[in-house]
Amino acid sequence: MELVLILVIVLIIFGAGKIPQLGEGLGKAIKGFKKSVNEADAIDVTPPPSDTPEAPPSQVAQAATPATAPVQSGTQVKQG
Repeated sequence: MELVLILVIVLIIFGAGKIPQLGEGLGKAIKGFKKSVNEADAIDVTPPPSDTPEAPPSQVAQAATPATAPVQSGTQVKQG
């Protein structure tokens, strides 16, 4: 009974001419969804394996920081 009421409301809202177009669009959407669920993932997001081994993050951080002593500027501020 509820299904008939829903169909009557849809018929009133969209009209008899739009019902086949809505059905076709809904069918295509369901077909596309089923196809995407059953297919293997087309986009592989895993990074490719590299030939060189990567350094641990601690070594990378040490290599990124310079090993020189901090340089002092030539200007001095007087206090007092």
